[in-house]
Amino acid sequence: MTVLELLLLLIIAGVCGASGKAIAGYFPGGFLASIGVGFVGALLGTWIARAVGLPELFSVNVGGTPFPIIWSILGSALFVALIGLVTGRLFHRRSYV
Repeated sequence: MTVLELLLLLIIAGVCGASGKAIAGYFPGGFLASIGVGFVGALLGTWIARAVGLPELFSVNVGGTPFPIIWSILGSALFVALIGLVTGRLFHRRSYV
């Protein structure tokens, strides 16, 4: 895997993580946190999909490494929601009104 392929994989994971964070609600952190949430979401989403017997819906191959887009977004949303439940805090944006 080249540096360009790794960078592309990080960008895809960041976009998937940011999408999952947007679905579940606001979660603190910037793009690096979105990258981490995207990778964790890909692992969690793929694991749940395989356990239930669902097929891989949309996957992007980057340098021979498949990255599941749909399962990453859904897994990210589930991961952020679980973090919100465990910490007992709701992550909302501040209102400056």
